[in-house]
Amino acid sequence: MNISELLARHARKFPEKTAVIDGETELSYAEVNRTVNRLASSLARLGLGCGDKIALYMPNTKEFVFSYFAVLRLGAVVVPINARLTASEVQYILDHSDAKALIAHDSVHQALVPLVGKSDVIWIKTGKEEDGWRSLEELIGSGDPKEIVCLAKEEDEATILYTSGTTGRPKGVLFTHRNIITVADMIVIETKIDRHSRLLHLMPLSHSAPLHLFFVGGMYVGATHVVAPAFSPEALLELVERHKITHFFGAPVAYLLTAKHPRFMDYDLSSVRYWMYGGAPLSREEVRFVASRFGAERVMCLYGLTEAGPNGTYLAPEEHEEKAGSVGKYAALHCEVAIVDEQGNEVAPGEVGEIVLRGESVMKGYYKDEEKTNDVIRNGWLYTGDLARRDEDGYIWIVDRKKDVIISGGVNIYPKEVEDVLRTHPAIADVAVIGVPHPEWGETAKAFVVLSAPLELLAEDCKRFLSGKLADYKIPRLYEAIAELPRNATGKVLKQVLRAREAAQEVQG
Repeated sequence: MNISELLARHARKFPEKTAVIDGETELSYAEVNRTVNRLASSLARLGLGCGDKIALYMPNTKEFVFSYFAVLRLGAVVVPINARLTASEVQYILDHSDAKALIAHDSVHQALVPLVGKSDVIWIKTGKEEDGWRSLEELIGSGDPKEIVCLAKEEDEATILYTSGTTGRPKGVLFTHRNIITVADMIVIETKIDRHSRLLHLMPLSHSAPLHLFFVGGMYVGATHVVAPAFSPEALLELVERHKITHFFGAPVAYLLTAKHPRFMDYDLSSVRYWMYGGAPLSREEVRFVASRFGAERVMCLYGLTEAGPNGTYLAPEEHEEKAGSVGKYAALHCEVAIVDEQGNEVAPGEVGEIVLRGESVMKGYYKDEEKTNDVIRNGWLYTGDLARRDEDGYIWIVDRKKDVIISGGVNIYPKEVEDVLRTHPAIADVAVIGVPHPEWGETAKAFVVLSAPLELLAEDCKRFLSGKLADYKIPRLYEAIAELPRNATGKVLKQVLRAREAAQEVQG
């Protein structure tokens, strides 16, 4: 079994069933499969094939679906890239992944124009052909609809997802077909997704949970997929009502913002069986608020790690009233979980340790980085970097992160990446970035800046400087000038001192 065969099989079993809805366009499984064959045949004529890395730079659209499956059908490897990344960030991923081609959407391709012609990458975009860009529609139109049989085996490589580490350099998380099919199988069983289900995709399909759990999961059983390029409360409410959505996964902020929509009660959301959130647990108060709007019997927390597929644990709807804020008690299907000390021994209830996960969904490894792979996968266990404890009932509560990752609206922000860019500002001598509480996003980034020259408008100047160098969601919203950063004897910045300072200011405020 391979991921490409999921689509092909359903095209044979129920060809007329709706597979994808994109705006006013509805496509059956047979139509999607024919388009995939056409595109795959044209990509093969361009010299692309088994094992080649092909990047996708596009929002959630039907063209993403076509491209994703066409790449896999050739036995090639998909490299989805967040369509909000800047040209320099994309260039690093293209270089590191050894990408042979990139397929972009017309709505975002302008960001990459500076890169065209600087490498041997084949540039393809939706819409009309332009200087250096081939037309995706022309490739589809000139392609052969004859069925292409994907010969990939379960152990073959399928996808590389890029996620930064605290070093600031993105790491390529490499998955096999088996890894991804394992988590697809898990989610459809745990959340009762079947061929009658209708899934709404508003979170970027460049991220592991939307892509592997819900997109591939839905394809695993032949569900209907509704795709939309961007989240907004209005889009969520209108699409759920219009298409009778049964399952939705979103970052906590998506629920908090939507729950506050002034016309929330005007929409019929009764079709939804599971409202699932992940990326950061909601607090007890936030869960109660969200549950009061969306229905306590339908809200579900998912905890996992990209490197795990993602797989991990979940907090079922019926557990939220008592255990809101926890990430659950048991590991999900095809996964094991433990909380261990520095020696790898399981800690006692109430003690803090690191969450480790084990199962067939765990990544094959970091692409071209055996050392980092061996750092996080030890004796078959994936070390998550999340510190947690179990309560007296066995429920897991995350208390901190070993790494200084900031989770804002369900998206990871890596402070060192931001700090490295800010340090290149001529007026900034030093900087430290931490996460501070935000009522809607969970956390937001704040930069403590040591100035070497005056800046009249600190926040505005820093934001302007970072614009174009980092994706907008990585740019801190808050800034504070500080005389010097607190450091220990070895020179390491004591971020816990900055957090304590921020917490004290919050109390005084």
